Amino acid sequence: MKKIISLLLIAVFALTVAFSFTACGGNDAPTVAIPNDTTNEARALLLLEDLGLIKLKSGAGITATPLDIEENPYNIEFKEVEAAQLPNVLRDVDYAVINSNYAIEADLNPTEDALGLEGSSSAYGNILAVKEGNENSDIIRALKAALESKQVADFIASEYDGAVVSVVDNPTDGYDSSVDYAALAGKTVTVAASPTPHAEILGVVKAILAEKDITLEIREFTDYVQPNNVVESGEIDANYFQHVPYLDDFNKENGTHIVSVASIHVEPLGIYGGKQTSLDAIK
Repeated sequence: MKKIISLLLIAVFALTVAFSFTACGGNDAPTVAIPNDTTNEARALLLLEDLGLIKLKSGAGITATPLDIEENPYNIEFKEVEAAQLPNVLRDVDYAVINSNYAIEADLNPTEDALGLEGSSSAYGNILAVKEGNENSDIIRALKAALESKQVADFIASEYDGAVVSVVDNPTDGYDSSVDYAALAGKTVTVAASPTPHAEILGVVKAILAEKDITLEIREFTDYVQPNNVVESGEIDANYFQHVPYLDDFNKENGTHIVSVASIHVEPLGIYGGKQTSLDAIK
């Protein structure tokens, strides 16, 4: 009798565990890693909503967080990760939503490897930014003109095959006719940038400015914080790595005074498979 009772207790326990496991989603719940900074996290959630995987509360918009998810029919479990680390955690999750610059650095091709890609919205155009008060200086206007050049637009189109898209409507010849380039000869301008694609694009700009005897010094950073801090402190003249929604949030949170000078390109955010190879598996 004791043996029968023990077996019954084991069976009841097993059923209880199984029920709890199913109710919570258990190991069947798909895991999706998303950027942990405010604006890119919202972009990731908006992408997932566009793909029909979640539904956000009305008005959540560009500040959405997982708390704004109204419907999660596939019981997705979200992992909030620093944007630069997303490619590194891809193998440990089912999917990850990754910024194109970090995807490219990790040898992921957004136009071929992404299982879903956001539209090329100019709202998220990557900008040239400087400390407020410096935006109209000759050296910054010369830098801006070079970044808005046809040479840069052509480089972006040929180098990134749609993974990076120029948003400059009327490219220049690389120079601003109102700038006194003779007075700038021999000067150096410093720009903080992420390695890909920003530092690569700035390589084209460096050649344009060199024609006027202006030296462009490119300093590479792999995070989203220090490039703004060094511009705020005056250590570096400008940066090129972020979009306006991120900058606005950074200024608000940190009391910095950095402004956008020009929008140059957009990097569509994409969702990539880690343990899964198709979005069908999430359903």
